[in-house]
Amino acid sequence: MRHARRRIVRRVTRLAAVGGLLLGGAMVTQAAMASEPSGTSAVPFSSKDTATNEGARLAARLGASRTAGNWIGADGKPVVAVTDEKTAAEVERAGVVAKVVSHSMNELKSAASTLRSAPRVPGTAWVMDYRNNQVVVQGDSTVSSSDWSRMTQVAGNIGAFVKTERTQGTFTTRLNGAQPILSTGGRCSAGFNVTNGQSDFILTAGHCGPTGSLWFADDQGTQQVGKTVQQNFPGSDFSLVQYASGTAGAGADVVSIGNGNGVRITGVGDPSVGERVFRSGSTSGLRDGQVTGLNATVNYPEGTVTGLIETNVCAEPGDSGGPMFSEGIALGITSGGSGDCTSGGTTFFQPVTKAMTALNVQMIVSKQAAGQNGSQAPTPAASATHSAIAPGSTSPGSSAPSSGLTGETFVSQLTDPKNVGPGLLVIAGSLVALVATRFIRAEQDRKAYQRQYRAMWG
Repeated sequence: MRHARRRIVRRVTRLAAVGGLLLGGAMVTQAAMASEPSGTSAVPFSSKDTATNEGARLAARLGASRTAGNWIGADGKPVVAVTDEKTAAEVERAGVVAKVVSHSMNELKSAASTLRSAPRVPGTAWVMDYRNNQVVVQGDSTVSSSDWSRMTQVAGNIGAFVKTERTQGTFTTRLNGAQPILSTGGRCSAGFNVTNGQSDFILTAGHCGPTGSLWFADDQGTQQVGKTVQQNFPGSDFSLVQYASGTAGAGADVVSIGNGNGVRITGVGDPSVGERVFRSGSTSGLRDGQVTGLNATVNYPEGTVTGLIETNVCAEPGDSGGPMFSEGIALGITSGGSGDCTSGGTTFFQPVTKAMTALNVQMIVSKQAAGQNGSQAPTPAASATHSAIAPGSTSPGSSAPSSGLTGETFVSQLTDPKNVGPGLLVIAGSLVALVATRFIRAEQDRKAYQRQYRAMWG
């Protein structure tokens, strides 16, 4: 009976030890898999798969003669401006709010074209205000009374739907963000990482520097980031900085939002008026606001830029080229504006979709996070600080770092990279238990053999 109990104890001990080996192995394997980077992918465009895009799709399908833009209402629902009741009924049947207006998109575009053909006045800008069905012409503090009088006369001749207003501050490019990059021309912010399939680049503002400009990550000019290989400014405002190493490195799918945190980029899209957006820059950090207009034209002192996104997000010198995004979707790169982050202001952005099309490049995005809002961003390597990336994590589009999960399950604990150490301890303990049981069994067998030997030969 005593021998039977011993055999049962030994079997239970061996089973427990084997189970410990399997558990420890699972902890180490799963933790190692969880700690591996998810990898990146390159995509040309990845539209936001939300109801907010339904308004844009409807407006595009119905045409510029029957519609006059779309935006996000205060309730978060898409709205489409239409020119007649029949079109309004068609929009409503599609589940989108319709607003009947007096002027079509064709009329708004014609008004903007007339303004562009007038003598250029630095310090002026105009944008299509879809929600109020008008074109708003602005003049900053540098515009003289005589120049402003001429602009108001041009606007008045177009029609009453062209509104004029003076604005405080001056419309300037923001040269001087995400991560700072420096050259002899000044300081800018890195935007998004893109690729042509052979080399990786930083997509940033065109006014930051001409083709051939060298960029560095430090004031001493010892850590070269890369060189501007293509510039588009004025007219548009984007450029490509080719990495000196040829690759963006680990974490290329993350943009910095300051304080060691980052947002993973999962795709590319065009914004809607009324949409909440975030901007990051090396001077003023992470800021948020709304898109207030599209197809804006700004007459900077250096030249005129068209097709910009207008927002009420603030920016300051040095933020130029920094990324604008929403819910992990890349939308624009900082061009310029007026005001600052103390008193507020207006900031214009170059749409990334137009820049990527012109440059024939693709956005570097995360394979794992594509289409998964709320996924945590990876921790890039320390050597990747030249691009618009930073360690840490946050929910895409969020203005605060993501917090740790609460109420962890047993499976999630197994896949925690921190469990590599405990997993190894479990394996070591299990091996000790197996060795101990084998030693005990061998010792018991030896003693039993001795007893039997003495009985036979005693």
